[in-house]
Amino acid sequence: MIMMTTALATTALVFALSAPASAREVMDVADLVEQHGPAVVNISTTKLVKRGAENFPFAVPNDEEMQEFFRRFFPGMPGVPGPRGPVQEIPARGAGSGFIVSNDGYILTNAHVVRGADEVEVKLIDKRTFSAKVIGADSRTDVAVIKITAGNLPRVKLGDPAKLRVGEAVAAIGSPFGFENSVTAGIVSAKGRSLPSESYVPYIQTDVPINPGNSGGPLFNMRGEVVGINSQIYSRSGGYQGVSFAIPIDVAMEVVEQLKAGGKVSRGWLGVVIQEVTADLAESFGLDRPRGALVSQVLADSPAARAGLQASDVILQFGGRQVENSGDLPRMVGVTKPGTKIPLQVWRKGKMQTVTVELQELPGEEEVAGKAGKTYSRGGLALSELTPEQRRELRIDHGLLVEEVAGDAARAGIRVGDVILAVNNGKVATVEAFRKAIAAVPKGKSAAILVRRGEGSLYIPLKISGE
Repeated sequence: MIMMTTALATTALVFALSAPASAREVMDVADLVEQHGPAVVNISTTKLVKRGAENFPFAVPNDEEMQEFFRRFFPGMPGVPGPRGPVQEIPARGAGSGFIVSNDGYILTNAHVVRGADEVEVKLIDKRTFSAKVIGADSRTDVAVIKITAGNLPRVKLGDPAKLRVGEAVAAIGSPFGFENSVTAGIVSAKGRSLPSESYVPYIQTDVPINPGNSGGPLFNMRGEVVGINSQIYSRSGGYQGVSFAIPIDVAMEVVEQLKAGGKVSRGWLGVVIQEVTADLAESFGLDRPRGALVSQVLADSPAARAGLQASDVILQFGGRQVENSGDLPRMVGVTKPGTKIPLQVWRKGKMQTVTVELQELPGEEEVAGKAGKTYSRGGLALSELTPEQRRELRIDHGLLVEEVAGDAARAGIRVGDVILAVNNGKVATVEAFRKAIAAVPKGKSAAILVRRGEGSLYIPLKISGE
């Protein structure tokens, strides 16, 4: 306890000494919590799952064929309903955080906090509880809007993430591991981070301690303004390890306005596969320095194809805005209204050219992957067969590597890097064998996918929605 107290005191002293003289409006963490903490809420969710699923590594799917599958092949395993007796639904509970953005009850949180929930309950700091309605959720940015029926509520002030500086002090309020209204503090570690799972969000990286239950809570600057939504961590253990990520509040609010207006988000789509321009590639293309987004593939029947973009083009400007890094381009395209005509400045074969493209609305993830030429299965998986070296390393004689995940597979929890070993207890050694096995699953039914993940294996039920 003495060590923790000393560390916190030292941190507070560093914050105080590092504050610029012009930042007199900066408050300490205690004042911030006192003034703005009442606008932070705890969110609890309830989802009805089949009886016994709490002891199984996943929720036993809600259809009789899969229930029968697990009864036959895993008799007596905890979580699997027995051969006789009624199948009951039990409540599976989840928790997260959120914050009030309007006096009439609109609340922001993460999409993954409320995804699939049958009931959402909001608890205020004064212990009042409300049933909440999910207005809309956007999985690509992990932003959701919920609404409670109440008036004259406290609300947060919104800040400008563009003014955040690396090294600036920030604080989070949330419910880590269910401990309500917990406060943690740290600094901004980096800005504009791109993560492999999401190209539409320029994440704020911090070292603020974030753990399960903090998701959807606010990230404050020391002026008491919300600059981000705490969304995820980078961890090898599943808990906080010093790297946390927040969605910039300006990105979130763009999504919120669309969700409130129509319950969905419409994004622009260009239709290219891009990569970073390295120093070696810049030299080979004759560029003055590494910059821009290198087009490695133009998707068929896309706006880019119709505009005449070519593989090996380097996009340097989008609508007059500089594209310094490849990660800049998806964000610029995504926030542009479909149907807009945009001039692109392109470096092609040693010369600068201008290409005008008319953006379309971003199609579903599976459709995009199909246009990209991926071997994309029904259910949302892009797979490749393991090489002999990979099989030797994993010490298995068959399997398919998951390269891309979308749609049903993403909702089921299958991850990039998983190795699929079997479908409905039948081994799959080729992509074609997998496609045939999945094609035989009726719409609305589930397939049991045996997955190798890390050093272990588990079954994941993949429900085919037919989307």
